[in-house]
Amino acid sequence: MFLSLSKLLPMLVYPLGLATLLLIVALLLLGRRPRCTAAAVATALVVLGVSSNGFVSEAMMRSLEWRHLPADPLPQAEAIVVLGGAIKPQEPPRPWIDVAEQGDRVLHGATLYLGQKAPLIIFSGGRITWGQSQDRSEADDMADLALALGVPKSAILLEPDALNTHQNAVNVQAMLAERNLQKILLVTSALHMPRALAIFQKLGIDAVPAPTDFHVTLEPPTDRDTWQGILLSLLPDAENLYNFTRAEKEYIGTVIYWLRGWL
Repeated sequence: MFLSLSKLLPMLVYPLGLATLLLIVALLLLGRRPRCTAAAVATALVVLGVSSNGFVSEAMMRSLEWRHLPADPLPQAEAIVVLGGAIKPQEPPRPWIDVAEQGDRVLHGATLYLGQKAPLIIFSGGRITWGQSQDRSEADDMADLALALGVPKSAILLEPDALNTHQNAVNVQAMLAERNLQKILLVTSALHMPRALAIFQKLGIDAVPAPTDFHVTLEPPTDRDTWQGILLSLLPDAENLYNFTRAEKEYIGTVIYWLRGWL
């Protein structure tokens, strides 16, 4: 029940869902309360306009991504833990597993292992199927990609059951305790790192952040050197809306996890 509610209810406050809800309200009030109708439509436009603005979207992403910039160099650890959310399953017509936008997680984890930062790599992640049967977890698919990148099978451990970040941490904690391992490099998207790291550390795990999948870099965007670029950043854009929503999702998740005592 918690999983369903945590995935579905926040959609009503994400920009697109909230704007849709406001427009539905406007339709229901149409012809009866013109001022309320106009206010609902205007609010929907403001929500979409602000959240799809390049400057606002970038600020939202930066506020999370830059909290844990990677150490240079990263210290040695006893294991590398890579969190799921990066792989699409092999389903027709896909010839193999597909790497999603967050696929940098697997690539970065494999790179750290091949760079001898730790002798073990743990892939953690189930797959939400909403009651449908599923033969393979995301951890299985991440392992296949790591094998293709040169990570030996003997160095890979799988945690295939976690369906959210808290379950990632709890299940990995049990695996670490079984092997008497203490220090890990935690690999996930930079946007997701603040919440993930807080959860792992709340459980007493000595986790060092090793973020990847950065959207906002230290170099200023070159497309804003001209008035045309600035104007385009101000105009509504679907990618900006998507990035704003991802950042808002992390903030909402942080509040929910804090209320449950998970961080």
